[in-house]
Amino acid sequence: MGKVLVIGCGGVASVAIHKICQNDSVFDELCIASRTVSKCDKLKEKLQNTTKTKITTAQVNADKVEELVKLIKEVKPDVVLNLALPYQDLTIMDACLETGVHYVDTANYEPEDTAKFEYKWQWAYRERYEKAGITALLGSGFDPGVTGVFSAYALKHYFDEINYIDILDCNAGDHGYPFATNFNPEINIREVSAKGSYWENGHWVETEPMEIKRVYNFPEVGEKDMYLLHHEELESLALNMPGIKRIRFFMTFGQSYLTHLKCLENVGMTSIEPIMYEGREIVPLQFLKAVLPDPSTLGPRTKGKTNIGCIFIGKKDGKERKIYIYNVCDHEECYKEVGSQAVAYTTGVPAMIGAMLVMQGKWQKAGVHNIEEFDPDPFMEALNKWGLPWKVSENPDLVE
Repeated sequence: MGKVLVIGCGGVASVAIHKICQNDSVFDELCIASRTVSKCDKLKEKLQNTTKTKITTAQVNADKVEELVKLIKEVKPDVVLNLALPYQDLTIMDACLETGVHYVDTANYEPEDTAKFEYKWQWAYRERYEKAGITALLGSGFDPGVTGVFSAYALKHYFDEINYIDILDCNAGDHGYPFATNFNPEINIREVSAKGSYWENGHWVETEPMEIKRVYNFPEVGEKDMYLLHHEELESLALNMPGIKRIRFFMTFGQSYLTHLKCLENVGMTSIEPIMYEGREIVPLQFLKAVLPDPSTLGPRTKGKTNIGCIFIGKKDGKERKIYIYNVCDHEECYKEVGSQAVAYTTGVPAMIGAMLVMQGKWQKAGVHNIEEFDPDPFMEALNKWGLPWKVSENPDLVE
């Protein structure tokens, strides 16, 4: 039994909080903290009569280390689950370090002024976390997150070495809007409009945004166009998977989304460079975020499925082997269960599982660690139990 402090109260946090409350034999106390405490109170009101978990709420500005430290000292959690913005990872890591509390997140730090997704800033905390005797578990979402757990599981149970990994992220959901993003528009658009890259033979190969396209026939979904993007787990898997020669990440996009995005890019609306507007400074992408549909409102309108997984090619007993481990998630089922669409669900469930394993001591290792560095079995078991069952195909279609 233990206590978790969740920082953030957006779409992913809402799912993780629902799951924490379902898992009330493990989490006996939960504090939900956010800049807007009314959001936390609303969620508490909705859930407190459905669970044995004792829920409290708090107001905090996650940009301020001293506010976070004060809150952690008051709440005394066993683990802090960071579901705020990626820009706030380091302040929350600082606060956990100062208070000696385990840290879990779902996305790597990125500075606000540059669309750069890499782990160097968080990996720089390794020695300090080791000295403090606390665990920082990085990337306990789906991708990064479950994709790393799938990789560790494949290595443990199917391969002696893995040479090629293709991570495929397919969202075949339809929300009926001409253009909307399934998670924070600012993060989503920065990710998609950045240059692509993949890891091959010990170095990065950079590509233009959306330059590499493939068509893949996804189980339970069908044929979809997918595009090569840079994604942070490529960096940690390149380091942690023995024998790796190449890792790529592909995500599906419909033509309408890409056409709208191109148009918005062309007129400067996706820029993160501040401009002057009517005597005040604004960031175009932040303004765009304000006019787009809020991702948390897409749940009731979204139909269809997601399919996220990894194709592995490697060797077992000297022979080549290939497998595909994936999860299929239904938007409407997710909405029925926790009032949210599958993109938030597939991130929120693993966030709860990561916090649970760290809190229970099953995944405690002093220092800063990526998810594939731990024993995958308890996590894989928990995925089946908590709503993200996975499948293994032993003869998958490969990506050229």
